[in-house]
Amino acid sequence: MAKGSFGRSTGPGLVLWLGLALLVIVADQFTKTLVLGWFQLGDSRPVTDFFNLVRVHNTGAAFSFLAGAGGWQRWFFVGIGALASVFIVWMLRSHAGQRLFCFALSMILGGAVGNVVDRLLHGYVVDFLQFRFALLEPVFPGGYFPSFNVADAAITLGAICLILDELIRVKRSKG
Repeated sequence: MAKGSFGRSTGPGLVLWLGLALLVIVADQFTKTLVLGWFQLGDSRPVTDFFNLVRVHNTGAAFSFLAGAGGWQRWFFVGIGALASVFIVWMLRSHAGQRLFCFALSMILGGAVGNVVDRLLHGYVVDFLQFRFALLEPVFPGGYFPSFNVADAAITLGAICLILDELIRVKRSKG
């Protein structure tokens, strides 16, 4: 593996992690394109008793945070996504050999870029996966978890993997 400036690895490790992030972006944008082509805003198609395909536009962040802020949030979230992406690429380059950590960062990077692309193209993020669970009714109206997309799922998986990576790291340092 080649060494770049400052002795960091610039070989296949970084390429692998960036390729994985690119797969997430492609899957995310492909599914959103299908939804935009097949659904009108507000459409809902039941798939099972607990799962619907829907078309929702989210101008905010997670759980529609700042959705009604008047438009400035679009560029705010684009900026945060861009800064986070630069930081994540730097982290991937610096730690390309740490598999679980880099997998997590790749998922987060792919998801972040996927949602930034939506904000740049549409001014909102396209969400289309909707789950309903009765146990959620006290928290979410009708038990419907807020709609999300492939990018959001990748970010969530990445966050879970980051926590798991840290737990493993702590366990190793104690043992």
